[in-house]
Amino acid sequence: MPAPIDRRALLAGAGATLLAARPSSAQQNWPQGRQVKLVVPFTAGGATDVLGRLIADKLGQSWGSTVIVENRPGAGSNIGIEAVAKSEPNGDTLLIASVGLATNRYLYAKVNYDPVKDLAPITMVALVPNLLVVRDDLPVKNVAELVAYAKANPGKLTFASSGVGTSLHLAGELFQKLTGTKMVHVPYRGSAQAIQDLTGGRVDLIFDNITSALPHAKAGTIRALGVTTLKRAPTAPDYPPIAETIPGFDVSSWFALFAPAKTPQPIVEKIYQDTKAGLADPSLRSKMDALAAEPGGWTPEELGRFRQSELKKWGDLIQEAGIKAE
Repeated sequence: MPAPIDRRALLAGAGATLLAARPSSAQQNWPQGRQVKLVVPFTAGGATDVLGRLIADKLGQSWGSTVIVENRPGAGSNIGIEAVAKSEPNGDTLLIASVGLATNRYLYAKVNYDPVKDLAPITMVALVPNLLVVRDDLPVKNVAELVAYAKANPGKLTFASSGVGTSLHLAGELFQKLTGTKMVHVPYRGSAQAIQDLTGGRVDLIFDNITSALPHAKAGTIRALGVTTLKRAPTAPDYPPIAETIPGFDVSSWFALFAPAKTPQPIVEKIYQDTKAGLADPSLRSKMDALAAEPGGWTPEELGRFRQSELKKWGDLIQEAGIKAE
């Protein structure tokens, strides 16, 4: 015969379950009375910093407080990422990260954080396409002709980048892998000098950020062949996706919000919802349009899946090509 049910124990257990599921008053009221810090793991003035400050300002307006932006550059963004990964998971410290979050564990001999276990995804802020541009006197007019030229001249074309392991560099490596071509990588400390050498004819091509490359292409000093994303860029609709010629080619400079792992879900959800609302604001959209940035607003789950796909894509490529950070 089954033992009698202890109704008092059952009710107590149900009450405990409800209490555990209900957010605490601190979580419900967050961020009232709190100082929130957004860590940018790069120096001031770059794309990550600019987008981070736009989002920090918009969230501060929404919350009626100031969201402080703290630049923590160094080691290819590892210093800033690690600082957030080891912060208290209470919503007070956030991170705006880019592709380094997915690539650094493969580029560096050691990183002191796990990009999946130590960071909770919040939402995608923006994606910015890169633009494939070549020196004006290179005898190619489109991506197919560039592939043919590279195959006919193995090891003779040079492609510049803003540094080892950047999205500009990895775009060139992916191009070679998918086309079976061989080019020489020429890394720079940033893309400004690389573009200068491209216009001067000292390097042959670069997969540069569209914001910096497009004005030169429109001026006719270099020639644009296509965008690195699967869709045409609204700011440069005349240039077709490289993927139309090279199936599987898809590269974006992306910028996303993360929090320390174990940050309470109600706080993550609030940051996501408020960021999504901010990204829909016309004043912010116009500022992002000027940067050729496509607003995100993805759910935490969507960003989590994207993080996994980026880790897989770039991890395989970096290991296959034997790329190491300098």
